[in-house]
Amino acid sequence: MRATAWNQKTITEFNEKNGRGVGMWGDHVLLMTAKGAKSGDAITTPLVYGREGDDYIVVASKGGAPQHPKWLGNIKANPEVEVEVANAHGTEKFKARAHVVDSRAERDRLYEEMSKIWPAFKDYQTRTERLIPVVVLKRQR
Repeated sequence: MRATAWNQKTITEFNEKNGRGVGMWGDHVLLMTAKGAKSGDAITTPLVYGREGDDYIVVASKGGAPQHPKWLGNIKANPEVEVEVANAHGTEKFKARAHVVDSRAERDRLYEEMSKIWPAFKDYQTRTERLIPVVVLKRQR
């Protein structure tokens, strides 16, 4: 499965700029590659991220659409992912395990933190009846 034109443009810009100053998100974009739940293909998705210790936090917002993004189903079926993110020397890739935050209180806390990085997340939640999930990407050592 190919990335959408929007995602591919962001992925290309990420690669050209070593993950820095990407689109309107600046230095807060990572690339997550997950295995497709149905296709088994490696699918790369650019995502706004935050940090919590060594973990990376992403939000399955899909701009407040009524349905979850496809990548959420992919990580539920195949939680082992690859993350590429900017660092002091360019970018680094590492394996991570993705999990959806189950605790409502923890989800709300992390969603609030992510809204400080990307304020549109607050608006996205008002556009949909679904509770937008928060996902933790835990680096595998």
